[in-house]
Amino acid sequence: MWSYDKRLQFPVKIKNPNPQLAKIVISQLGGPDGELGASMRYLNQRYAMPYKECKGILTDIGTEELAHMEMISSILYQLTRNLTPEQIREGGFDAYFVDHTTGIYPQSAAGIPWSAATFQSKGDPITDLFEDMAAEQKARSTYDNLLRLIDDPDVREPLKFLREREVVHFQRFGDALSVVQSNLDAKNYYAWNPAFDVRPRERSAPAPSRPYPMQNGNGITAPRE
Repeated sequence: MWSYDKRLQFPVKIKNPNPQLAKIVISQLGGPDGELGASMRYLNQRYAMPYKECKGILTDIGTEELAHMEMISSILYQLTRNLTPEQIREGGFDAYFVDHTTGIYPQSAAGIPWSAATFQSKGDPITDLFEDMAAEQKARSTYDNLLRLIDDPDVREPLKFLREREVVHFQRFGDALSVVQSNLDAKNYYAWNPAFDVRPRERSAPAPSRPYPMQNGNGITAPRE
């Protein structure tokens, strides 16, 4: 359960509607590196995460991404409110208008609808966290590109805030990766999945160290205890 505070994480107050800007900002709602995919990625990955610190980070960031969806949707709504048919045509917003009027629909700037195929929930902490760090960098790059194209300060300021949060998320996922790695005692920590593979337990006195890791019942290489 979450406690919902009915205000945006950062204020969005756009004075001048602009359908041309809405056409590109929408990619951070339903594009391949947008906030919808980010929230679904982290809130689903957390279930397989075996370490409570990492599970908490995924929950915190996944929840914040839902708040970022609200911000992007508010930007889109304010950029397209009270448009005339002439403004819709001149702004190149007519194709979107035919399908959705000025309702909020998750798609990329190229018009491709959002798809769960844009993210992965692998059930392997190392794999998932590396994807998460890459996802935050791709989102940061997308905000960089938007800021290069947008001059309106009412639009730029909330986008700059969102960009800063992507950087913070990248750093927090790096912290989570360190937690996972600290729980793996093999030199090659890619050798097994701590969310799925069970490490063999020593039933007698520790044997002399071996040059290679042991294998578990699944045939997956695992570190010695």
